[in-house]
Amino acid sequence: MPAPKKTVRRSLLAAPAVLTTVSALALAAPAAVAAPSPDASSSPSATPPASMSTVGGARLGQPGTQANLASGVPVLPKDVTARSWIVSDAESGEVLAAHNAHWQLAPASTLKMLFADTLLPKFPKTTEHKVAVSDLEGIGSGSSMVGIKENETYSVHDLWLGVFLRSGNDAVHVLSAMNGGVDETVADMNDHAEELRALDTHVVSPDGYDAPGQVSSAYDLTLFARSGLQKADFREYCSTVSAKFPGATTKNKKGKKVREDFEIQNTNRLLTGDYDIDQYPGIAGVKNGNTTDAGATFTGVAERDGKVLLVTVMNPEKNDHNEVYKETAKLFDWGFEAAGKVEPVGELVAPKGAAATAAPETGTGEAGGSGDASPGTKPVGAAAAGDTGGAGTALAIAGGAVVLLAGAAFLVNRRWPLPDLVRRRTRP
Repeated sequence: MPAPKKTVRRSLLAAPAVLTTVSALALAAPAAVAAPSPDASSSPSATPPASMSTVGGARLGQPGTQANLASGVPVLPKDVTARSWIVSDAESGEVLAAHNAHWQLAPASTLKMLFADTLLPKFPKTTEHKVAVSDLEGIGSGSSMVGIKENETYSVHDLWLGVFLRSGNDAVHVLSAMNGGVDETVADMNDHAEELRALDTHVVSPDGYDAPGQVSSAYDLTLFARSGLQKADFREYCSTVSAKFPGATTKNKKGKKVREDFEIQNTNRLLTGDYDIDQYPGIAGVKNGNTTDAGATFTGVAERDGKVLLVTVMNPEKNDHNEVYKETAKLFDWGFEAAGKVEPVGELVAPKGAAATAAPETGTGEAGGSGDASPGTKPVGAAAAGDTGGAGTALAIAGGAVVLLAGAAFLVNRRWPLPDLVRRRTRP
């Protein structure tokens, strides 16, 4: 089913973009995600447990599809083959429909959403780090990599671009090293998952690489996305289509040391489009993944007509190219049509420590970070003004962001922009 061509009335996220900066070759290439481990556990049973967690509501713990399809509510798409999926309202937290929402499955690189939500506040984006050989130890065989070189210096901003756009396990390991090591980072991620009440999740590897005992669920991945999207930097990175990344230092013909950049592109096909799928109108992230154990996984956020929805899809049985994105698009279409008509089947719970009062956002979500646009990035939602490359993009986003951490509701104000940092950026 092609994505609808309806124009967003007042886009909080992003209208469709003309992505001439992304090469056809890059779009046709397979998504770079966490690679399977040869020591990974075998794939789980195709049958969900008879009973699962009831966090968010009793019906979410029941196997099978949960939806209140009363008169006037559109029928769910019949050709969604994912083992698990969930459609929810990002603002109210209402779960509009779900299928095996709490089934514990291998998450692949969608687990990087938890990694980012855990570590983003710890390092200012301008911090620079010289990569040691030990920083890159323990990366799984066949992992997706952004191309980090030992003994080269990278900013934290560079590293996060590597995590979000190329799903670089090398970038994850460098950031983990900065955080005290992989073991410390795994412990931090498990603690943060518990704080978010994501109780289906157990982290073994911070990059989502297949590992025995590493599991999450469509419900938990949606919690990670919703929490991460409270942070402006998270919103920036997950919505960036392409960016410049530092290469290796070399010597030119005159013997002078030079370091050139190379372009990286986001592997989220609903954000970039591909030869067999259109960019989804209103899409603004979040994260994709693919491993042997997990199959294809994806969590996306999109806005239409003032509604902001989150959809997570895990492991479609159908093995067509870009199937996880096609099924996500179908569920988005259903969700936007059903919103305001369907009775919810559950809710996205608030974090344990959600503030009881509204608090203004800092503008970054990072300690010491800057809410200003960073050179070399091209997010969806960037203003076309000043773009000398002729790559028109979506409308500029109005400023002002207030995140409401309202205890039981964990609501996001409707003026919350995704992204909010790209109002008048001039591209390099």
